[in-house]
Amino acid sequence: MIALARPKLRTAALAALLSSAAPAALAQTISTQPAQAASGVSQEQALALSARLDALEQQNAALQDQVSDLKAQVAAGDQAIRQDVAALPKVSVSNGRPTWSSADGKFSVSLRGLLQLDAAAYDQRGAGPVATDLRRSGPALGASASNVDLSHARELKNGALFRRARIGVDGKAFGDWDYRLLFDFGGTGVENTGQLYEGWLQYNGLKPGHIRIGAFAPSLGLDDQASTNTSPFFERAAISDLARGLAAGDTRLAAQVFGYGENWLAAAAVTGRTIGTINTGSASATPQTYGDQIGFTGRLAGNPYHDNGFLVHVGVNGSYVQQPANTAGPAANGIVPLSAQSIAFGATPEIRVDGTKLINTGSIAADHASTAGAEFAVQHSNLLLQAEYQRLAVDRSDGLSSPHFNGYYVSGSWFITGERRAYNPQSAAFDGPVVANPFDWKKGGWGAWELAVRYSDADLNYHAGAAGTLQTGDAIRGGEEKNVTVGVNWYWNALARLMFDYQHIKIDRLSPATSASAASTIWFTPIGAQIGQNANVWSVRSQFAF
Repeated sequence: MIALARPKLRTAALAALLSSAAPAALAQTISTQPAQAASGVSQEQALALSARLDALEQQNAALQDQVSDLKAQVAAGDQAIRQDVAALPKVSVSNGRPTWSSADGKFSVSLRGLLQLDAAAYDQRGAGPVATDLRRSGPALGASASNVDLSHARELKNGALFRRARIGVDGKAFGDWDYRLLFDFGGTGVENTGQLYEGWLQYNGLKPGHIRIGAFAPSLGLDDQASTNTSPFFERAAISDLARGLAAGDTRLAAQVFGYGENWLAAAAVTGRTIGTINTGSASATPQTYGDQIGFTGRLAGNPYHDNGFLVHVGVNGSYVQQPANTAGPAANGIVPLSAQSIAFGATPEIRVDGTKLINTGSIAADHASTAGAEFAVQHSNLLLQAEYQRLAVDRSDGLSSPHFNGYYVSGSWFITGERRAYNPQSAAFDGPVVANPFDWKKGGWGAWELAVRYSDADLNYHAGAAGTLQTGDAIRGGEEKNVTVGVNWYWNALARLMFDYQHIKIDRLSPATSASAASTIWFTPIGAQIGQNANVWSVRSQFAF
């Protein structure tokens, strides 16, 4: 711009000089020098004018250099500021979860929290005399003195508890590593004093493959891998809990290799024991063993069809316990008794305010044990149907025939407000919905509403025999549990929801006493008596999760 102004500046200067010199020059021209009349300026005046213009151009050039230097300094300062800002850690909040991350995205840490407060009322027929009211009879059922009557426990415990109360962090490190550290203070029947729920490190540098090591729930089914934060029911189906409890499930020490894509997942893990509570003196702490369990899990699942609003999921899964835990150690003669290594299956109803296991095989002397399962789901828009089947088997070590058990569930959920459950390829399971209109009294948003229903059946009987007879030979009277659950779920937003469930429970179980004395002194029942019962449960859950 300054350079373009130079000709105009020179012209203006000449015009000014000519104007000042014109009267004198005119007089000289008239009197003496006609040749000067043409120019009007003497030679000396022209030289002075030229010198003044040269000085002005030099000043103009110096000014231009100063402006250029100033622009360069401003640009450099602006770039430095941008670089400093870009190098600062980033802080964000997504759906209520705060996250801190490095500028290059290679490191991050997110705060996680979950609080589930359950309240339930068990609707049963009134308690009768101990001699004739045989429901939930006997301490061998696994009753706890802290919340039930050890003799018969006729009344299931009404009340409330924090089912899950979790706090922890997860995130990313060095770009290729993920991690999680999560503690849980909730429980079943009563709250825990505190437990390491998840603690693992995962390497992602072999995509689509991943390697995870630590304490977590290895992949073992559709119900197993669905998040409890967004499940349409309070608890997983009983048969799902039975299967995952053998060699997978929560707080399991494991090393897992898995890979996934947009429509497939494959996973395999080596697993050990589950970890105990922080307070190892508590009743719920994991007992000392003389040899931890060694097991394996595997799962192959995917969605081969997803188009036109439909998604179809299929999968198979299984687990195998190669070595059950040794809980007794060697006897005085140095021989490990058969009972030192055993397997037991047991389940509570699909609500945990009362924690008693109403079906239970008791300990089975075992060399090995296994599960095998099949999973299926179909989703269309805001409707989801899913089902799973599981077969449980034990290889006995006491010479008796090896038992097997089975169960299944079928469930459906429908969002009245039109939302759709998200399918997560990383877990090959369904997550919660994105709430289209979060609850807002002023703006008229009413959140998302979901109706859900499920029927489940878990049968832990093997050669049970007839009523009125003792359990003999290879028989196992673990009992059969059938549940019908109807639920209404109100998702306020991404953080909070309310759940309302009605559940009808039917327990069919004959007294497992193997002798007349056991029937009278351990089970407190007549021989082969029916110790099952029917009950209705009304429950509500308030949840806050981020």
